[in-house]
Formats: sequence, C-alpha cells, structure tokens
Amino acid sequence: MTSVKALILCFVAVGTVAGSARAANPVVELDTSLGTIKIELFEEKAPVTVKNFLKYVEDKHYDGTTFHRVMPTFMIQGGGFEPGKLATNKPKPTRDAIKNESTNGLSNLKGTVAMARTPKPDSATSQFFINVKDNTFLDKAKAEDGVGYCVFGRVISGLDVVEKIKDVETTTVGEHENTPKKDVLIKSVTLVKEEKK
Repeated sequence: MTSVKALILCFVAVGTVAGSARAANPVVELDTSLGTIKIELFEEKAPVTVKNFLKYVEDKHYDGTTFHRVMPTFMIQGGGFEPGKLATNKPKPTRDAIKNESTNGLSNLKGTVAMARTPKPDSATSQFFINVKDNTFLDKAKAEDGVGYCVFGRVISGLDVVEKIKDVETTTVGEHENTPKKDVLIKSVTLVKEEKK
C-alpha cells in the first residue's frame, strides 16, 4: 500500500512539474534608452495578440522605434514610429490588424501591457501601451465604446524604467500631442528564456 501511495505521489509530482512547464509564459525584454523592461506575455488569455506581438518581435519591427506618446497619469505608448517620423505622421509599415481579445477578462491595471488601436474595435497592429496607473475604464466591462482594450502582458521587472519614461518632458509634434521632447528609444525587443514566477 505504501509503494502504491508513493507511486501516486510520484505521478502527481511529475504532473505538477510538467504542468508548470506548460504554464510558463513567454517573456520579452525591451532594451530602451532609459533602461530595461521585462514583460510576461499572457499567451493563454490572449493567443492571437501574443502571437502577433511575437511575430513583430521576431521581425525586429520594434527595434529602433520610440515611445512616442507619454502621459504621466495614464500610459506610455510605443511600437509604431521611428525617430523623426512622427512629424511626417508615417509609422512603420505593419501587417493586417488583429481581432480584439478584450473579452479575456484581464484588466488594464498599473504595469499591464495592452494593444493600442483606432476607434475601430479590431484595428490593433503593432503599437502597444503600458498602463502607468489602474485604467479600468479601458476594460470591456467599463469601456464607453463597449469594446475596450486588450491586455496581453504585464511588466515583471523594470517598472522603475516605466516610471522614468512616464516622467519625461513632452511636447506636440505635428498632430501628435504628449510626445517626448527627447526620443525615448526602444533599442531592441527580444524573446528571453525565462520561466513565469
């Protein structure tokens, strides 16, 4: 009987470890001009969005872009413009827009990462934002447009860097308000091998 119990416990332990390995989420590292930010991606909750984001990472789309919109009591947004291109309103070319997965139950809380979009619900491409405070009014349940914004990740290290970015001086460039006076560069975004903690 003891050996049977031991065998069951062994299977349970192995299953737990295997389950943990399967549950590990992808982690990306943003190397910015103000420091490094690591983001865990919620692959199970936002599969379409995470796949789309990782494809842009793989294609090095984000490398050399900027955080072009910074609002200290709201969010920081990037992933679309290279330095100097904001004035001409010419973002980097993108792939087709994706489905809005704002129904996934994740909330736009401080430190979470969500997709930027136009007023059209399913219009997100490459641009993303990091919430610098709890912005639950962006959640589907509370959104004025009844759609909301899809959360697909969270900052797991580098919140101090996010704080630095949100506090930079901003100005208006062309039709774009809340633009950093000095470029906040996203030098690179890479997929790193790190288990979910």
